[in-house]
Amino acid sequence: MLALAVRLRALGAEVRVCAPPDEEFAERLAGVGVPMVPFGQSARALTTTAPPPSSADLPRRAAELIAGQFDAVTAAAEGCDALVATGMMPAAAGARSMAEKLGIRYVHATFQQLTLPSPHRPPLAYPGRPFPPDVTDNRVLWDLDAQSINALFGEALNTNRASIGLPPVDNVRDYVIGDQPWLATDPTLDPWQETTDLDVVQTGAWILPDLRPLPAELVAFLDAGAPPVYVGFGSMPMRASKDVAQVAIEAIRAQGRRALVARGWADLALIDDRDDCSVVGEVNQQALFGRVAAVVHHGGAGTTTTAARAGAPQVVVPQAADQPYWAGRVAELGIGAAHDGPAPTFESLSAALKAALTPETRARARAMAGTIRTDGATVAATLLLDAVSRERPPVSA
Repeated sequence: MLALAVRLRALGAEVRVCAPPDEEFAERLAGVGVPMVPFGQSARALTTTAPPPSSADLPRRAAELIAGQFDAVTAAAEGCDALVATGMMPAAAGARSMAEKLGIRYVHATFQQLTLPSPHRPPLAYPGRPFPPDVTDNRVLWDLDAQSINALFGEALNTNRASIGLPPVDNVRDYVIGDQPWLATDPTLDPWQETTDLDVVQTGAWILPDLRPLPAELVAFLDAGAPPVYVGFGSMPMRASKDVAQVAIEAIRAQGRRALVARGWADLALIDDRDDCSVVGEVNQQALFGRVAAVVHHGGAGTTTTAARAGAPQVVVPQAADQPYWAGRVAELGIGAAHDGPAPTFESLSAALKAALTPETRARARAMAGTIRTDGATVAATLLLDAVSRERPPVSA
């Protein structure tokens, strides 16, 4: 979203970003001069301190999210011509409702395709609401998905909509997605199969060039030996594997490699004071991933795309949501390995690393790097501004 904001500004638009009040989000936006309107609670605090919401708790959480969006988007979107929304279903539903109330263009964007109805794949199941094991027809599963979303979020959405004079929504999922959703992923890494059910615009991944220099101590570590294996799990708390740092470092050492550990929201740390390992915090992954032997990560869309663009072999240890899908894509493309499950052991991670560190895997990863498009944010920004300009009434003389 930051990449889109920067490209929109470069094309002459005024932009505001509505996001959780986390310090790292605010710093990145302030660094490029984009105003931020804080919304809701800290994403980091919710992710790392609270247990994952149960099926019974989701409707209450949804009601809070939607009400919060109503308040935040009212302030953020005042005087705007368009609203681009992404994220969790109830939050996006709240955002679209406010766009409807304000009478401005709404675009739904997603950074993975698993929430877009398609006969070519099944939907993701919500926590505590598994699909019947005997149902295998994808269209039927997507119908069940719509029913599940209505059951979880419909009452919360429509209660909030009624409070601002909007009519009820019958199908929450289809309302949120809209007629022409944007899929902000790379078409080589994540090809969308056309369907008559939905008019999807695949823009390419939204990539903001990162110009931040690598810290001097990190450069010194990189220069001191062979390329290390990077291991980091981003915003994942890694509840399934409390000793993941020890497992990862030992597995990396067993391959004869040095290790670079990213703290992330799991707060990973070194396990001893040997000089073959180092630790980093928030860092320019675009610059770093071109200098590592492999990237071990959780399988977020951004990290997967950044590693693919850098030509770095990957080991994906998926934790939730779309991450198993990205793990599968990495394995199918032959640019890395998909770990089976969220809790790596020394044996399982060693096997995955061994596969990812072969010369053949590196060659495929490097070959694919040149195919990753970098113009996705520009494509999306141009589409949005063109659509807005067509809708504006002509200026009279």
